[in-house]
Amino acid sequence: MRVVESADLPDSPERPQQAQDRVVRTRTRLVADLAGLIRPSHAAKAILLVPVALIGAPSYGLAEVAGVVSATVAFMVASAAVYIGNDIADRHRDRHHPVKRHRPIAAGRVGVLTAGACCAVLLALLAVIVAQAPASYWPVLVYLLLNVAYSRFLKHLPLIDVGTVAAGFVLRVVQGFEVTGGRAPAWLLITVFSMSLLLLLGKRRQELLHGGSVHRPALRGYSMELTNWLLQIASVLALVSGLMYLRDEGPFGPQHGQTAMMLSTPFALFALFRYLQIQLMDKEGGDPVRILLRDRVMVANSMVWATTLGVTLVLVHHPSLAAALSL
Repeated sequence: MRVVESADLPDSPERPQQAQDRVVRTRTRLVADLAGLIRPSHAAKAILLVPVALIGAPSYGLAEVAGVVSATVAFMVASAAVYIGNDIADRHRDRHHPVKRHRPIAAGRVGVLTAGACCAVLLALLAVIVAQAPASYWPVLVYLLLNVAYSRFLKHLPLIDVGTVAAGFVLRVVQGFEVTGGRAPAWLLITVFSMSLLLLLGKRRQELLHGGSVHRPALRGYSMELTNWLLQIASVLALVSGLMYLRDEGPFGPQHGQTAMMLSTPFALFALFRYLQIQLMDKEGGDPVRILLRDRVMVANSMVWATTLGVTLVLVHHPSLAAALSL
């Protein structure tokens, strides 16, 4: 009696369903990989920095708000295109990194042509946004040119590499003021630049600890001792410039700026202390966005700080409310 092999049996009704499920899973994975290319969590950089221009504005209407929203989207799209371009350029080097080797392009899950097509679509979308008011969107265009230079050679120059990336954060703030027609406060720009340097130096420090200079040639110009000193310098500059901004150029006015500075001092110091604790004690800090958005201590401190300054700002602009509260 011949044993009937499974291959002799007609296709069961489950097999087409299994093939269909496999196709669905493949497409889902591809969509997830394409989403991973644009770093959705890093959109927080534009969401937090571009609208800063509205905080210090004496008054603004629907047009200014719409302009800020458009500028925020423009920087989100531009940064997403930059991330894809960098991943394409660095795919061979990323394969030697313990974390970056899992990125979609480096891991081979997304082809170079597919990634390039996505980058082209993003740049086309950015062109549509910029075409609405080309003169007001020069910061995002400078950001793109700066990142092309960064990807080509600036990222290989020690110290210049972190300064270039930090300049991108400053351009986000400037973009917000460009679309609202305001003037970007000098102390604010210095604060953003020094804070960005602080976070980037922390990232370089973690790369020295875990990866060495194989993945990033610029790390040959850094050492643990150097990054420790640079972290201290950037911390002091960020603290002083931030407090000076609140006192002299912030939205609280000359009469209440000093109060805002005094209220902010303990929160600002604690935020810096916590960041340095994470860097030096916990040996973490490789992803600045993760620290700022997911560290519970940092988030709690930021929420209380923001609430304190928010209440102060409301009382400053509504003196009758302050008088009713006997403040």
